[in-house]
Amino acid sequence: MSSTDHDNSLRLPPSPGGPYCSFGGNLSNNELAETISHHLLSFLGRDPMRAGNRELYKALAYTVRDFLIERWIKTQKESYAQKRKRVYYLSLEFLVGRSLGNSLINIGMLDRVAETLKEMGYDLAEVREEEEEAALGNGGLGRLAACFLDSLATLEIPAYGYGIRYEYGLFSQRMLDGFQMEYPDNWLRYGSPWEFERPWNLYPVKFNGRVYRYHDDQGRLRHEWVDTDEVMAMAHDILVPGFNTESVISMRLWSAKAPREMDLVSFHRGDYVQAVREVVDSETISKVLYPSDDIREGQELRFKQQYFFVAATFNDILRRYKKKHPDFGEFVDEVAVQLNDTHPAIAIPELMRLLMDEEELGWEEAWEICVGTFGYTNHTLLPEALETWSVELFGRILPRHLEIVYEINRRFLEEVAARFPGDDERLRRMSLIAEGDEPKVRMAHLAIVGSHSTNGVAELHTHLQKTRIFRDFYDLYPERFNNKTNGITQRRWLLKSNPGLASLITENIGGGWVTDLFQLRRLEPLVDDSSFVHRWLAIKHANKQRLADLIQTRCGVTVDPGALFDVQVKRIHEYKRQLLNLLHVVVLYHRLLTGPADQMPPRVVVFAGKAAPSYERAKLIIKLINSVAETVNRDPRIKQRLKLVFIPNYGVSPAEKIIPAADLSEQISTAGTEASGTGNMKFAVNGALTIGTMDGATIEMSEEIGRENMFIFGMNAEEVDAARRDPDQNPEKVYQGNPEIRRAVDAIAEGAFSRGDTAIFRPIVDSLLSKDDPYLNLLDLEDYIRCQEKVSREYLDRQLWARKSILNVARMGKFSADRTIREYAQDIWGIPVT
Repeated sequence: MSSTDHDNSLRLPPSPGGPYCSFGGNLSNNELAETISHHLLSFLGRDPMRAGNRELYKALAYTVRDFLIERWIKTQKESYAQKRKRVYYLSLEFLVGRSLGNSLINIGMLDRVAETLKEMGYDLAEVREEEEEAALGNGGLGRLAACFLDSLATLEIPAYGYGIRYEYGLFSQRMLDGFQMEYPDNWLRYGSPWEFERPWNLYPVKFNGRVYRYHDDQGRLRHEWVDTDEVMAMAHDILVPGFNTESVISMRLWSAKAPREMDLVSFHRGDYVQAVREVVDSETISKVLYPSDDIREGQELRFKQQYFFVAATFNDILRRYKKKHPDFGEFVDEVAVQLNDTHPAIAIPELMRLLMDEEELGWEEAWEICVGTFGYTNHTLLPEALETWSVELFGRILPRHLEIVYEINRRFLEEVAARFPGDDERLRRMSLIAEGDEPKVRMAHLAIVGSHSTNGVAELHTHLQKTRIFRDFYDLYPERFNNKTNGITQRRWLLKSNPGLASLITENIGGGWVTDLFQLRRLEPLVDDSSFVHRWLAIKHANKQRLADLIQTRCGVTVDPGALFDVQVKRIHEYKRQLLNLLHVVVLYHRLLTGPADQMPPRVVVFAGKAAPSYERAKLIIKLINSVAETVNRDPRIKQRLKLVFIPNYGVSPAEKIIPAADLSEQISTAGTEASGTGNMKFAVNGALTIGTMDGATIEMSEEIGRENMFIFGMNAEEVDAARRDPDQNPEKVYQGNPEIRRAVDAIAEGAFSRGDTAIFRPIVDSLLSKDDPYLNLLDLEDYIRCQEKVSREYLDRQLWARKSILNVARMGKFSADRTIREYAQDIWGIPVT
């Protein structure tokens, strides 16, 4: 099946009540074609008879945007008229991917548009490939935010997503001799037809300066932030339609602009660089996602980015609120702000500054509003990932905010001391300021203290918050802690990404699952239906052929779609343990060289993901994967029994092809390190079986799916803690006691995969053998290998594998983002959802 056939094979569930007439559903194909041609002519200046796929894509996007904007305006008017509470979701990342296909599906026009384009002589699948991917995120955090916007719109919750309109995304990843190379990801090179630029929503954002203190005419101490540098924040709106509803919400992204375009005095005296310096300095703030933080300049830019989008957002929130309210007595009833991790936590002192310095509220009233407004979602269990900023940097760039943070801390520590008298160590642990040679502001502590809700994103994650990383805060504020297990949107990750499987499901149980994922349970009786099972396997094979074509194109490697597709695609990080997977590949390679492989099905091991530019160990792991792949794939003795590929430049669009093709999903992080994971959910809802540790949301998946339908191995979080404390738990013992593992490690150390170079991968070998390896790779490796042997045996039984695949999909109802957002709305935001 070609990719074109695959992309156009979806038939959407019927729309009860037919709400799509206002989205263009009442247009005939000819009228729709005329609308597209009009946009080609008037927006793009192209003769419709001579337009190529790129021009056609933009004209089609403008056409869809026209349908959306009318509904967006109506959605806004209804929210104002009904005085509904609004949710503001603040995230430094929104990994939205491509918008055309998702929008067409949600407004019910995918098939109509495909037919119309065919009549015009175009292929929708080819046109969709022209869209640049908006890679405004680095993985699960940003993709979760995008899924949540889809669910907010579908559930008709009045909401805005707020972030930064990065001119360049994370980076474009290419390989040079197996090493990751980073290049600019210029997703705006051809402009974005999805944006509405809002130049009238332009707000000044201040940096630097000093605090001027004075007493007003009533004798009250006042503070004014003066002598500042300013950058202007301009809004860009991207519309997000809900599925099978008239609700359309917006993602508002801020771009940085200079207060003035050019210094003409400098220009006329020939200093052309100085003439545009202010423009360059200002616009750098929204230039690149995640500037490198291993240099001081990068740290400062990151900090400015965080405050920039928070300050612009709260200018916008207060503008909207003050249109209808003379005071702040109803603010908490009208406004809910969710902080997606610690990046936007600077919003807490910013709101306090606005309420006290600008609106002249007293501290107590302002603080009550602040705590009642904010909810904080924590996304990490790694102490080193809990964000901190040096007091020096914080105070230099945001002097008034540092004063407010210190006052928050003073009052907070008084509360702690009253509750736990004489416990100075507790005060030190809980302080918002980490003292030392370089004092730092602890942003997670600030977020907890300044919010009425702190939630984890999986049951284990929340349990570990309460018992480990935030135990002191849980002791003080137990009512503030709650769990909201993450979810994914089935509209993108099944309906759009896997149209063949989605159509098969709808044909057999109806289309209700698209908005109620629990309805997938109705698939369970079909596990014994031979015709259904046959079609299920055929769809998986077609998806694997599509991925095989992608691998051939991207990697130049030919793979067998009948092989077991073993997939680990995610951010490259040591705690995610790509090394564990790779060591198993080396063990398999050696087994194939030395013995029969009757119980070993052909296997294609797929890696993909990006390493942070400054994360040298992760980048070395990518190099090792590519080096092992070069050896394995070129060895004529192996033939098609084992292939290893690293697909470069992983993102949302490649994921939509990779995930539906996977047989086995690798979720193998060290137990107690993964907050939740959402990749595990995307794979399972597409019929992949999971091999994983009892970590993150995989634990809850095992409870829903059944451990017998997954492959669970390794230590749990408590056993990991015990192993780290036990001197007898030593990777050197595993290495010495297991010949296969010793041979695999030695092969890497002795240059078998690096053309005899024994130095290049020595840091990896040393870390594997060190008793201080925090990720315990070798301690889990033996059980992982045993578990993989079970995978091989069961894959050879195609009926058994198909049965487990169907049950995985059928039991994924809990893991919809719709369920997650309902819980946020009811438990945190105080918004009823029908």
